[in-house]
Amino acid sequence: MEKVTNKYDRRSFLKSSALASGGLMLSFSFLTGFKRPDETSDASGLNEGWNELVGYIQISSDNVIKLICPNPEFGQNVMTSLPMILAEELDVNWEDVLVEMGPHDNVKLGPQFTGGSNSVRMYWRPLRNAGASARQMLIQAAAQTWGVAASEIKTNQGILSHGSGKNANYGEMAALAATLPVPKDVKNKDVQNFSIVGNSKKNVEGLKVVTGKPLFGMDYRVEGMKIAMIQHPPAFGMKLKSYDASQSLKMPGIQNVFSFKLYEDDFEQGGFDTRTFNELIAVVGNSTCEVINARKKLKVQWEAAGEVKQTINGRGGKTEMTIPARLETTGNQYEMMAEQASKPARQLRRDGDPETAFTNAAQILERTYNAPFLAHNCMEPMNFFAHVEADKALVAGPIQAPGWMEPTLSKLLNLPPEKIEIQMTRMGGGFGRRAYAQYVYEAALISQKVNAPVKLIYTREDDMTYGIYRPMYTATYRAALDENKNLIGFHVKGGGIPESPIHENRFPAGAIDNYLAESFEIPSNITIGAFRAPRSNFNAAAEQSFLDELAEMMGKDPIEMRLELLDRASKNPVGERNDYDPKRYAGVLKLLKEKANWKGPKEGNVSRGVAAYFCHNSYAGHVVDMINKDGEPYVEKVTSAVDCGVVVNPDAAANMVQGAVVDGIGNAFYGGLRHQNGVSEQSNFDKYRMIRHHEAPQNIDVHFVKSEVDPTGLGEPPFPPVFGAVANALYQNTGRRHYNQPFMTEPSSI
Repeated sequence: MEKVTNKYDRRSFLKSSALASGGLMLSFSFLTGFKRPDETSDASGLNEGWNELVGYIQISSDNVIKLICPNPEFGQNVMTSLPMILAEELDVNWEDVLVEMGPHDNVKLGPQFTGGSNSVRMYWRPLRNAGASARQMLIQAAAQTWGVAASEIKTNQGILSHGSGKNANYGEMAALAATLPVPKDVKNKDVQNFSIVGNSKKNVEGLKVVTGKPLFGMDYRVEGMKIAMIQHPPAFGMKLKSYDASQSLKMPGIQNVFSFKLYEDDFEQGGFDTRTFNELIAVVGNSTCEVINARKKLKVQWEAAGEVKQTINGRGGKTEMTIPARLETTGNQYEMMAEQASKPARQLRRDGDPETAFTNAAQILERTYNAPFLAHNCMEPMNFFAHVEADKALVAGPIQAPGWMEPTLSKLLNLPPEKIEIQMTRMGGGFGRRAYAQYVYEAALISQKVNAPVKLIYTREDDMTYGIYRPMYTATYRAALDENKNLIGFHVKGGGIPESPIHENRFPAGAIDNYLAESFEIPSNITIGAFRAPRSNFNAAAEQSFLDELAEMMGKDPIEMRLELLDRASKNPVGERNDYDPKRYAGVLKLLKEKANWKGPKEGNVSRGVAAYFCHNSYAGHVVDMINKDGEPYVEKVTSAVDCGVVVNPDAAANMVQGAVVDGIGNAFYGGLRHQNGVSEQSNFDKYRMIRHHEAPQNIDVHFVKSEVDPTGLGEPPFPPVFGAVANALYQNTGRRHYNQPFMTEPSSI
């Protein structure tokens, strides 16, 4: 059993207060101080005392135990996994627990950010300590009531018991426990003794999802709500010049048509306040169909936007940015990246003497990889509800980072944050797109203008042509071999529009004596945003494809070659900034090799490819089994291995890996967005190809490394290596290496 000393007193860690019903409310904060019950709202409301990285425990006198999840849910199952952590240390019967989504409160709960594969990783220790502290307080209450030593009392699934035969449920001791001090030292369970964590639990919202209960932003409705849509410029690099809405206003059900600015010219944006088009036209009416038809009647003139300057105050501090004026075309963008790659670039890391290694090399392998913009394409359309009144505002809908949007919303509406209520709905996909809240601001400004509750809805075309894409990327990899085919030098130089993908301290950095990483960026007016495993989703494709070809040149098995490099990085690492654990990395490859029967006989005409990658603090790898089906390459089976530390909910974790695999195959084969003079050539799924149901693998066999390491990320790490494994299997299947994504429609303009 692990002993933990709380660093938090009653004010800053765990508050207990008697409820009006005589029960116990336990809420806890881990980053900032608490107010006592008499300094906050009435405790009977059961929703106070929240802050960042916080869970919520409510125990009523009739033994109702409610656990509230603070993080937004978009399918990663945090509404089940986070409460499981609490329930484990609290020692309650999972079947007796109620789970609810918590409200947003920027002061008490912090940003409540869902993204970066952080939810379980960041909550693991705080929620365990909170559950253990609550359990200890209940034990102490029982000890006082029964006149026995606390050490003589045991708990089991919400029941307190003593050797004398006395027992009580938690609800019976809740009121007294509320008066006791928070224990200074608590004991967490040993991982080996977990009974909830590590055992699969069904999604607490699963029944509601499959029976169509109103959970999503698109389901949100109030009396008198209007529907709004926006009209943005048809091309990146253009802006509104003038418009005629006279015909639109004659259409049935239309209330208003007007133009508005998202930000004023001197507005200082937050780090996630990305917006593509600043001046928009809003069409407001009674129904979606009526608004769509009225928008078609708009007569709009657009003009070149020119160069735009903006100020961003993000995590790295305040920066001034100049957005270029050009109307960009995909073919020209690839040419620009190739030209920039031929010039000197910013050095990120240098080990040894890479120039000499390449000069003296007996063989050099050099390959360049390219990838296009990708659209997020969340299945639930972008939408948000807003009701802005003179002295308050309510906004509700699917958002990944409510705390990050609140300061901007406050400035735009000229309302203090405490007058803005943010309600979070379940999200129909996010993948990073819903971390950027321009659609929330648009909804709020439209509601403020029309003085009515408004639901803003994007059509698929609106979203796919708006921007906030995965960037375009390029990377050139070079490897130097001596006369014995030993790897003596490695060089990666990468860049993108408008950001670089390079992670200079990741594998194989640290395993090669002579190593060089360089980077460049090309500005653009096409906006970008985080896309599932940002940058890594390209790096893994390029790096793992290159390593596969390099292993072939060296005459080595691709898994064994990687294991040799990782062994070097473990026993005699080069440099001190390597950001991966070579033993955990190797452990995934060894598990993958075993479970995929990598060296065993192939079945039929199966072609196999392998890739593994580290990102978001976790390690993941896949072996892809590919066949030909109806004359086309088809991924029939994928074997996956992941090391993400302790797995809280195994079935849900396996589901997340399986989803990443399908998502990765689809994007590797088909994903890509092209532009012609600033206009998106694809605006819906008739031209933007997504993977179909019949194209998904028949079998995705997921395995986890058994570990007692605290949980690390899982939502993103399985996604990047899929690209490389697919590329390597394609080579075995067709005899041709693929250097440009998407593989099935490889661009001819590169």
